[in-house]
Amino acid sequence: MPHDHHEESHWKYHGIRIVHSDELDINTAQTPGMNRAAAITHATAGAEKLWAGTVHIHPDAKTGAHHHGDLESIIYVVKGRARMRWGDHLEFVAEAGPGDFIFVPPFVPHQEINALPNETLECVLVRSGQEPVVVNLDIEPAENPGEVRWIDNIHRK
Repeated sequence: MPHDHHEESHWKYHGIRIVHSDELDINTAQTPGMNRAAAITHATAGAEKLWAGTVHIHPDAKTGAHHHGDLESIIYVVKGRARMRWGDHLEFVAEAGPGDFIFVPPFVPHQEINALPNETLECVLVRSGQEPVVVNLDIEPAENPGEVRWIDNIHRK
């Protein structure tokens, strides 16, 4: 059916939405040691299945242990060095740098650490749902976490 250019398109207000950097919403669930800001939510963009935002962790800082319920999370490192600890006692550790992606499965207790003493860690977060689920945990961390390297048919390092 040909489009009538005199009639306003449905896509004008239900299509692409740009959320500019100065429009991020800091009124979102927080964890001690980091600053989250929501970008793509139902309120800002009409998203129904995804949540996206940013996180900044100050130099040499670490977050409290937490998990995100049944949500899957993806962290993309933009700047800095992320040291991730996870497990019932944060007994596992791995690091990621600029351009790396981190996948956090549902209910995994974890902690983000800025591994650099003089540079802010800047990341982009994407979650599989709209609920701002952050369950802060009071757990005793392991003294010496064991480093985990992902090795399979694709990752051979």
